[in-house]
Amino acid sequence: MRGIRTISNSADVLRRAEALDALDAVLPFDRREFLAEILSDDDVETLRHLAREGIGENSMRALASDLAYLEAWCRAATSDPLPWPAPEALLLKFLAHHLWDPARRETDPTHGMPADVSAALMQAGLLRAKGPHSPSTVRRRLSSWSTLTQWRGLQGKFNAPRLRNATKLAVRASLRPRHRKSAKAVTADVLGALLKACAGDRLVDVRDRALLMVAFASGGRRRSEVSSLRIAQLMEQDPVPADPDNPHSALLPCVSIHLGRTKTTEADDSAFVLLIGRPVAALDDWLARAGITEGAVFRRIDRWGHLERRALTPQAVNLILKRRILQCGLDPQEFSAHGLRAGFLTEAARRGIPLPEAMQQSQHRSVQQASRYYNDAERRHGKAARLIV
Repeated sequence: MRGIRTISNSADVLRRAEALDALDAVLPFDRREFLAEILSDDDVETLRHLAREGIGENSMRALASDLAYLEAWCRAATSDPLPWPAPEALLLKFLAHHLWDPARRETDPTHGMPADVSAALMQAGLLRAKGPHSPSTVRRRLSSWSTLTQWRGLQGKFNAPRLRNATKLAVRASLRPRHRKSAKAVTADVLGALLKACAGDRLVDVRDRALLMVAFASGGRRRSEVSSLRIAQLMEQDPVPADPDNPHSALLPCVSIHLGRTKTTEADDSAFVLLIGRPVAALDDWLARAGITEGAVFRRIDRWGHLERRALTPQAVNLILKRRILQCGLDPQEFSAHGLRAGFLTEAARRGIPLPEAMQQSQHRSVQQASRYYNDAERRHGKAARLIV
């Protein structure tokens, strides 16, 4: 069986692992050991260069993961390390190995990724399931490949007409439906159940209430944005009327969250979103109870209820949501932290909030992507699917 052979001895691996220690804030220790086995010296130096250039943590993790996969795939598929820049033929081979027609595979065993290549990737823990990859994963890895090529000062063939056409045809042939990151949206009714599940007076309950309300009300912030939120990003604003059309209505507390670097904004952007009313009260209660005046807003609480200085990880945000979902009697498999983002837009559509206004809060840049939630909400409540009931 063709394997994923490393291209250096144990001393080289140790040296690369030590070089990757500079990325300890981004890559877990065991992941650095794994990457050192697969990556070349030039690969490691590229990652360190990207880190020095200020690439966001999530983008850095994705690039490192994609680079490791590409290196491992290339060695399994060609017995050689990943060349820079990659020739067009290798890019086309990558497409053929990852996007293919399962029906054709039944009559043509050579179609798609060769069995020995997939076996080598599975043995290395880089491939979990047989079958074609999702088009979004393939496109992301090609994008990472292109980015890494450019950062090496090289020109790739990623915009070649043959590759573009082959990608379109391969996506069409794969017949793989696109799944949302969260099967179900965390809409207002689900959020209400979640808040009841953490209605206690324990410190962890106070934290989880604030986390869920802030994440939802601030436009459905991504889990990475919630985990990386810092006190310095919070700015108290003048109270605002509860009824925007009645300046004499009761006043509600207001806080702005300055986003900094996110998936769709840069660190020097002035983008911000607002929290008004109950989410502000929940956030103030958490900060007061936890005694947090600087640093990370949402932090880990150990099993004995002791607050730690360390910020929650993005994975921890997801696990908190799933744990509370389970306490509500719902299925954790159907929800993830991204459901808060989907739920915000879905709820905004249900309440008739104009899409541009909702996007200003969610900070979606793509009208097409954001409008999908609006279209889905309208279709479920429309008459077109109810001609025969």
